[in-house]
Amino acid sequence: MISATAPTEEGAIDPRAVAGLWLRHLVSLFFPGLSLAFLWTGPHRWYAAALFMLPLVAAHQLDCAARVERRQPEESLPARPFGLLVYALAGLQFLVVFELARLFSVQGLFSMDMVMVFLVVGSSSGFSIVTAHELIHRRKPWEQRLGRLLLCSVLYEHFFTEHRRGHHVRVGTPGDPATARFGEAYGAFFRRTVPGQFRSAWRLEAKRLGDPDMKLWDRRTLGNCVLHGLVLEWGLAGVVFLAFGGAALFAFVLQAFTAVRLLEVVNYFEHWGLIRSGSRVRHVDSWDTHAWTTYYGLIGLTRHADHHAWPARPFQQLRVVEEAPLLPYGYVGMVDLVTLNNAEFQQLATDELARRRLGPFVEGGAEGATARKALEQAQREEAAPREPGALARTWRRAPLLLRRGLLLAGFLLAVTAGVQWETAGAVMGSAARFALNAWIVAAVALAIFVMRRLDARFQQETFAFGVGFAVLVATGLLGDSFLG
Repeated sequence: MISATAPTEEGAIDPRAVAGLWLRHLVSLFFPGLSLAFLWTGPHRWYAAALFMLPLVAAHQLDCAARVERRQPEESLPARPFGLLVYALAGLQFLVVFELARLFSVQGLFSMDMVMVFLVVGSSSGFSIVTAHELIHRRKPWEQRLGRLLLCSVLYEHFFTEHRRGHHVRVGTPGDPATARFGEAYGAFFRRTVPGQFRSAWRLEAKRLGDPDMKLWDRRTLGNCVLHGLVLEWGLAGVVFLAFGGAALFAFVLQAFTAVRLLEVVNYFEHWGLIRSGSRVRHVDSWDTHAWTTYYGLIGLTRHADHHAWPARPFQQLRVVEEAPLLPYGYVGMVDLVTLNNAEFQQLATDELARRRLGPFVEGGAEGATARKALEQAQREEAAPREPGALARTWRRAPLLLRRGLLLAGFLLAVTAGVQWETAGAVMGSAARFALNAWIVAAVALAIFVMRRLDARFQQETFAFGVGFAVLVATGLLGDSFLG
């Protein structure tokens, strides 16, 4: 396997090679940089805010491309420049949170900017958990504390306790709430893992303090690190509310929610279907990917199998291992695959497990046909409709066109009422505001229609998105011209 850096004749690493590697890792500035660009240029017109989705589309396209990174690092690679990059990324997250609160001290709750918080700022905050993950595995206490502060910025500080002392110990076993089971859909996993990880973290701390069944009112609970995290992260939320207002608080909680969703998507596919044998964690107990964009953009997270074998190893030293099962795309592409087409992900993952004889296909385990039948049964159960109540049955009996019309009208009325409440009706009347909101919804629907038709016709997703966004901007400018 070739190295990522070239040694000189004397055995030292060529500084130019180190610089080249470091420069490639600057791709990790993409998400926080995009988020700051969005926050610094706001408030936006609704169609201008939507344009910030385009870089995310480009990132997805690049991450699903065939370019890979399989070079191994040199053991003597200097740590300092890569450590400085991690600290810079941590600082950028704190800046993002501040700028988010500042923007929504002057921008309204009912705005396209708030929608972009979910997509743009939430993506950046999700990436900040990767930075926090790198820091909490460091040996220096101050670096671990910095990682914990980053986790507080997304209201998930208990991850510090559960990930290091829970997940890394129990990965691939039934006792690990962060290991997705074979046949488990992402929705079911998310509902199980979030409360499961919190309970596990609390219990780990209670055990450290002397009693795993410690009551909440026990005086020793005051030493519980999970409790400290709750106080700090929600104290931060309180400061955002008091200093910047209710819209800023909602935006802060929204970016945190998106970040946690992204974290748990990653947890989901990093160990899906894998079953550990023995007490020692092996390279085959985690999924890897060799995607170039994810490796440099997410500071080495793609080499997850080596990370579990050597948790304290810094990201630039993580190695490619051949034994680990491989994901079909990089992490950005995998997030879309898992959330938008979970059945396809499970099928691709099942094929890879069967090829490598892992998970339920391991030698001595269930036969392949039995495992596939179990997967199909789990998918049928997940997709099975729940028994509707009387109100739901009445609603379903109504014509589809009527139901869609009522939902659209209700949405427009709610948004219109919200904006009029925020502005006290000073900008325009309720009827004009309703008409403007209807125009925006129609423009978005037209852009989506154009994107889908072009993608189906030419099979060029980038071209389709570009034309779709051009339509969106054109209709937005047309609407502005009517408003004068």
